[in-house]
Amino acid sequence: MKPKICAGVRGEALREQILWAAREVFLEEGFERASMDAVASRARTTKRTVYAHFENKAALLNAVFDMLQWFFFSQLATPDAYSKDPAEALVLFCGRFLEKLLYKEAIRMCRMCAAEAERFPNQASRFCDTVFTEVENRLSAYLAKAFHLSPKSSIAVAQRLLGQVLHPRFPRALFGVDPPIENFSEERLSPDFDIKPIRKVVAGLIESLKG
Repeated sequence: MKPKICAGVRGEALREQILWAAREVFLEEGFERASMDAVASRARTTKRTVYAHFENKAALLNAVFDMLQWFFFSQLATPDAYSKDPAEALVLFCGRFLEKLLYKEAIRMCRMCAAEAERFPNQASRFCDTVFTEVENRLSAYLAKAFHLSPKSSIAVAQRLLGQVLHPRFPRALFGVDPPIENFSEERLSPDFDIKPIRKVVAGLIESLKG
């Protein structure tokens, strides 16, 4: 959970506070314009303290990515955590994934990574792996087990499912055609989130697997 920024914290709590502050500064300013002074001010500490934890701005950005990777998957889990019924597990897992991607902070992070991909290809690649490749792997593993698919087939089915789930809602939000989600629960899929299109996609996919 994102911590409340407080003065006077120390140790690991201070490091986490710096990371969350850095995330906000990077998203607002971009890497080039972001400064360690701004991070220190947002974290309610000193620039010297920020440098004591992170040797430079690039190291700070790397640490932010590491934190977000853990944060993303600690909330998402795997399909079998959502339901014992395979269809419902796929619907809820994909719904939670899409909801997370459509949240305004995730959209901002995707935009920043795309903007900085040429400067920081390794970080951009890690972000892509975190947000998309690892989700594909979790779906593929679940599909292989639940529907007795071969590794090759399960990967193909997972990719098809994710493509249908993400399009067109994610690219429309990413490019500003549709507004992102303003509020996001860190604990569960929102009852207000529309998963009817996902139910339709999953039903069609399962029907195709029966054939």
